[in-house]
Amino acid sequence: MTTAVTPADTRYRRGLELLTTVGGAAGAGFESGLADIAPGLARLTVEFAYGDVYDRPGLTLPQRQLVNVAALTAMGTAAPQLRFHIDGALNVGVTPAEIVETIIHMSVYAGIPAALNGIAAAKLAFADRTDLADPVTTVAEPGDETARARYERGLEALGRIDGEAGEQVIAFTQGIAPDLGRYIIEFAFADVYSRPVLDLKTRELATVAACTALGTAAPQLRVHLHGLLNVGGTREEAIEAITQMAVYAGFPAALNGITAAREVFAARDAEAAAH
Repeated sequence: MTTAVTPADTRYRRGLELLTTVGGAAGAGFESGLADIAPGLARLTVEFAYGDVYDRPGLTLPQRQLVNVAALTAMGTAAPQLRFHIDGALNVGVTPAEIVETIIHMSVYAGIPAALNGIAAAKLAFADRTDLADPVTTVAEPGDETARARYERGLEALGRIDGEAGEQVIAFTQGIAPDLGRYIIEFAFADVYSRPVLDLKTRELATVAACTALGTAAPQLRVHLHGLLNVGGTREEAIEAITQMAVYAGFPAALNGITAAREVFAARDAEAAAH
């Protein structure tokens, strides 16, 4: 007698295949690590996180892994899972330099301590790999420049990436904390956003994921949803990055992210109709 294959079996098999692709040996052994205490959680993780979410179109596996690295670094509460997804990123073709840059990028949104902890996890992951010829990539830093030149370079990047939404953030700081506005321009945009290795779309995808996962930055999430679309990202990519955060930050965070996306898309549609 042949046992019928149920939809749950199909999701499970699809999820296990993707989990093994991403996690390698650690992915293949994931369920055994929970078998003695929470086998149901293991199966739900395989079916939902990988069988449902990871199998969706809209983002590539490297993109999905980088948004995970960004979000888990920003959250700062899941070091073992961050380590797993750093290895997973390497397994699907992300370079060590791209991982390091994603973590550095989080210094803007989650603070330097979170970025330092992320770099510590990456350092351990790279050290344990025998398949990395040179895990350390030196990025050329900007040469000497005047404070004014640095400010102007950051201001240009802010306008190009976040447009009017970014300018409104800077205007908001004037009259009460003008130095904070200047730091945003000089550090976030002149120093961090202008670094090589990651393109602007990848930086904005990482930012959307992190702001969604943090759950405390709805206005900034809206700014960076605009920014993602301004630098060539699509609405589908934005929705996928937010949807994936349901796995890592929970459904409330993802639902709040979708609310922000709805507002941004509606505003852009209204502006397009007006023109």
